[in-house]
Amino acid sequence: MDRPVGSLQEPEQLPGHRPARIVQGRAVEEEVQADSKQVFVGIDVSKDWVDVAVRPAGAAWRSAHDEAGVQDLVQRLRELRPRLVVLEATGGYEVPLVVALGTAKVPVAVVNPRQVRDFARSLGKLAKTDRLDAAAIAHFGEASGAVAQPLATTEARELEALVARRRQVIQMKVAEQQRRQRALPVVRQRIDRVLAVLEQELRDLDGDLHDRLRQSPLWRERENLLRSVPGVGPALTFTLLAGLPELGTLNRRQIAALVGVAPLSRDSGKLRGQRACWGGRATVRAALYMPTLVAVRHNPVLSAFYERLLAAGKPKKVALTACMRKLLTILNVMLRRDDHWNPNLFICKPLTTQDSC
Repeated sequence: MDRPVGSLQEPEQLPGHRPARIVQGRAVEEEVQADSKQVFVGIDVSKDWVDVAVRPAGAAWRSAHDEAGVQDLVQRLRELRPRLVVLEATGGYEVPLVVALGTAKVPVAVVNPRQVRDFARSLGKLAKTDRLDAAAIAHFGEASGAVAQPLATTEARELEALVARRRQVIQMKVAEQQRRQRALPVVRQRIDRVLAVLEQELRDLDGDLHDRLRQSPLWRERENLLRSVPGVGPALTFTLLAGLPELGTLNRRQIAALVGVAPLSRDSGKLRGQRACWGGRATVRAALYMPTLVAVRHNPVLSAFYERLLAAGKPKKVALTACMRKLLTILNVMLRRDDHWNPNLFICKPLTTQDSC
């Protein structure tokens, strides 16, 4: 059952914003429905419960984070007809609620927790509780112009989960291999047994992932396009299809910024700071690294680009990061055009400041 947790107290208000009235629970739902186009709902997700905040009415309550609580919350939000429901990414705890909301046709967006916390600090709200976090999430959704995200299909969610599990198995395998190097013989035999299990699990995961891609005509075609590029193997293909569904729908600057391989300026006044790459989707960026190392040796386009950057005095890490960005933009163009690899279509242009990362 839902439990009201009281009103939302805001220590500071943005200029021109009307302070929220002190209200509780369902008492304001009828008034909220009258102006549902302006309603934003923030949900702070915990393991055992979720805290909900509604703007601009100021309603707040807590629901149990179980199947019955999620169903009741979804029904309650459907009655509110909000413009947007906003949640933070919380390592997977938010997924069941997001799926339930998307299935019920409630507009929902999952946002970066760091951005919400920075937004709250910018307003002078330094205190942090579940109730205050829910209010900050709702306020962030309203002020940032966040938009509803399409619900991923069951197949896409399963593919993403399998790719994440593959990454976890590789991490465990590397950890065991490192322990084995300094282990005594009596322990080394046990580690070998664990490594054998992990290697078999990795083979099973690769087989399952490959079968799933083969069973989907869309994924099968995308896999064929991606794998036609010298340097792109199954690991990068799995990661891109599962973790970067936007590939092929954005321009080169947007896709580079999304992954975190775009150089960001750090200028102030007369100071021109060193450009650096940060943020973005770390798992996709990490998956790009090894294929790029292969591509600068065996892909004629990236090899020539890499050598030109080195000849221009760029450090090797900078040149390699620029090649990661170039490989990503090439894959983005190929999926958008639905074309296989053709090195003649990707002729290197003269170097610019954007080639420094």
